[in-house]
Amino acid sequence: MDGKQAYPFAPASVHPRSDEESQSDQELRRKKKLKLYAYIAAFAVFQTIIILVFALIVMRIKTPDVKIRSVTVQNLNVGTASYNMTLIAEVTVRNKNFGDYKYDNSTMSINYGTAADVIIGDGLIPKGNAKAKKTRRVNVTMEVSSNGVSDPSQVTSDINSGILMFNSHATLRGKVHLMKIMKKRKTTEMNCTMALNLTSRAIQDLNCQ
Repeated sequence: MDGKQAYPFAPASVHPRSDEESQSDQELRRKKKLKLYAYIAAFAVFQTIIILVFALIVMRIKTPDVKIRSVTVQNLNVGTASYNMTLIAEVTVRNKNFGDYKYDNSTMSINYGTAADVIIGDGLIPKGNAKAKKTRRVNVTMEVSSNGVSDPSQVTSDINSGILMFNSHATLRGKVHLMKIMKKRKTTEMNCTMALNLTSRAIQDLNCQ
């Protein structure tokens, strides 16, 4: 015997998990789940808002606008009861959509007076493409003559007044192309009135609706 006495190791202390700690963990897990559900719900609401905005703004198709921006007068000849000239109109096609507006050939007419019942000239608006959110400009040349007017006395009266009243009309037919997957047919009309001042030999009071 060496006089040394062996002592057994004391067993490790085991602390049983209390009910309070178990309930605390459950409450923490419950809060994490609620937070996750809240994030999912918020994302769903946000996604719904984005879809609604996209549908109301991007996918909403508007009718393009076509107007005469300016008119140039060339080769004006005026007699006592007749006139003829060349009118060059700058026509604008304004596309307010998020997709291109592709339109077909169209005829632009010039009518004598404001009643628009006597056509005295016309010109071609060639087919084209107004890009998304852009305005396309095109020049339209028209040969105008009073030969088709059945009442020469009215022409004489207007010439003596120094002002000739004209009306112009055009209809564009085409399709709006959205994201290369959706096509919507749209027709737009132009109605403009204008006055030719025979003294200045220029168009004035141009108004389009």
